[in-house]
Amino acid sequence: MIDEKQIRDLLAKVPYPGFTRDIISFGIVKAITVGSEIKVQLVVSTNDTGVGAKLRSSVEEALADLPGKPPVQVLVDVQAPVQSPSQTPGKGPSSIEGVRRVIAVASGKGGVGKSTVAVNLASAFAAKGLKTAICDCDLYGPSIALMCGTSERPYADEAGKIIPVESHGLKIMSLGLMLEDDSPAILRGPMVTRYTQQFLRDVAWGDLDVLVLDLPPGTGDIQLTIVQTVALSGVVIVTTPQEVALIDARKAVTMFRKTNVPILGVIENMACFIAPDGSRHEIFGSGGGEREAERLKVPFLGSLPLDPAVRIAADTGFPIVLSDPANTTSLKIAEIAGKLS
Repeated sequence: MIDEKQIRDLLAKVPYPGFTRDIISFGIVKAITVGSEIKVQLVVSTNDTGVGAKLRSSVEEALADLPGKPPVQVLVDVQAPVQSPSQTPGKGPSSIEGVRRVIAVASGKGGVGKSTVAVNLASAFAAKGLKTAICDCDLYGPSIALMCGTSERPYADEAGKIIPVESHGLKIMSLGLMLEDDSPAILRGPMVTRYTQQFLRDVAWGDLDVLVLDLPPGTGDIQLTIVQTVALSGVVIVTTPQEVALIDARKAVTMFRKTNVPILGVIENMACFIAPDGSRHEIFGSGGGEREAERLKVPFLGSLPLDPAVRIAADTGFPIVLSDPANTTSLKIAEIAGKLS
């Protein structure tokens, strides 16, 4: 005898189109009726007209091998995303009280220097006189605290709001501030969602011009939670020039476009290494980020070199933009920050 739990277990294996998260945890399965036929009702909020057909096909395929092969009817209600009157899609005022702009820094692939770029970009905003904070949303690999040179633990005020720590003129929130140096973050899906929402909703960010979100690599639960929780002003995609990184950068761009988040541009990191003798070495290739930005029809924000000074600054907890403003990388990041300000 087929029951609703059996149906839900099968649907929990169906990913939302373009994502790794399943449609059950995504909350779009609104009703399941088990009788002479199986009825599944889905409600999805999107501007992508092709999502409905993809969902229907995926659900029908997932339920095709049910015992007795009962007929399956999939009803998909596609609704336009709700937008407040004061907002334009993806560009409205932030839903975080007191924060004027929320900029996410993302990558499809790990190891491209995304967190280093995020810290220095936030530092460049602060150097321009903007009230700036950075939130480390990479729960499994939090590194922002180290890069900002702080180990101070955040605390909660009488209202239960988390007070972020401050370093180098930045307000900072990171799971790394709550863990011992060698303690791993062992988190499952629901805990990931809860921590991410808490960092965005339950932190007393105060009056900010810019909140920079350092996202983890990929297109998983944390990214989905963020786009569902806060109105992003836009996202910056960080990549290195080689195809191995670019293929994942494309996936990241596609994900954010499907969730109606503006792509502010592409930053090409580790574009080249300048040796002490002045010779130029394109270790990861050349120009891939710029070509990809042109192909995706998004702004190309600039190329950053592979600079040992940037690594040393990060390891010592003093972002290069602040410790050495005249450094070539610092100047380029300051220029990018000017484009995004």
